[in-house]
Amino acid sequence: MAPLTFYYGSGSPYAWRVWYALEHKGIPYDIKILSFDKEEQKRPDFLALNPRGKVPVIVDDGFVLYESAAIVEYLEDKKPGEPRLFAADARQRAVQRRMMREADQYVAPALTALALLLRPAAGEPAAPDKLAAATADLQKELALWEAGLSGDYLAGALSAADFTLYPQVALVQRFLARAKAAAPAPLLGPKLTAWAKRLAALAITQKTLPPHWK
Repeated sequence: MAPLTFYYGSGSPYAWRVWYALEHKGIPYDIKILSFDKEEQKRPDFLALNPRGKVPVIVDDGFVLYESAAIVEYLEDKKPGEPRLFAADARQRAVQRRMMREADQYVAPALTALALLLRPAAGEPAAPDKLAAATADLQKELALWEAGLSGDYLAGALSAADFTLYPQVALVQRFLARAKAAAPAPLLGPKLTAWAKRLAALAITQKTLPPHWK
């Protein structure tokens, strides 16, 4: 199997999801890391691949695909069978796909709102009332995931659902750690905390950590 090209940006939870999937499936790839600081995602050659100017993008023998959820689905179809990104059982697979969409549609916006407040412009302190409201919104969303977690992983065996939510959780944990005194109350309940520690300890997580986090 010839390696595909994987365009990645360090710190993007969406690109991290695809990196997880490539490693989990054992699909050969050449990684090209784009610098957000240098706005390399806005270069004409990259915009020719993805006119939205966002990572991730893969190029597989001339076939170009962007949008992380679509890429993960494609990688599962490209190399079906074990190890799976999605369960063999149709209903469990549907739940895993639902969780991916929930993470993107509900967790990600709440996380973004909080992250912007935890990283205010230079010289501007975070507004306490807005910070409290954003924290409460994310806590409310994560409480739903806490209530639904009953095993080691989100939905059966380790899957694309875990590879979707964990980068988002890891990102907010990093923001909170860097915020120090400005950090709001803990966001994760005991089950999600244990799940996050379990994911963090995986060899695949250590291999795919955003380079600038190391």
